[in-house]
Amino acid sequence: MQSIVLDVTVMLVNIYRFMIFGYILLSWFPNGRDSPIATVLGRLVEPYLSIFRSFIPPLGMIDISPIVALIALHFIQSGLIFVITLLFGMF
Repeated sequence: MQSIVLDVTVMLVNIYRFMIFGYILLSWFPNGRDSPIATVLGRLVEPYLSIFRSFIPPLGMIDISPIVALIALHFIQSGLIFVITLLFGMF
């Protein structure tokens, strides 16, 4: 049971990570954020990224908040794995 829960958790976090990467890549193309895919990704990813954009100012034309968001997502994933492992009583 623990393995299934861990696998699903890791898979969901990885999917969200790829969604963030895709949203970032779409911002590099002209009219990339106007596509239907970008609209869906924006609705799913922008609330998480806006947390970091509120206290990390852009450096000129470069927004480093997605990098910080991805690092934070890694720590969140590690924390979730630790909590799930503790709940199931196995290390």
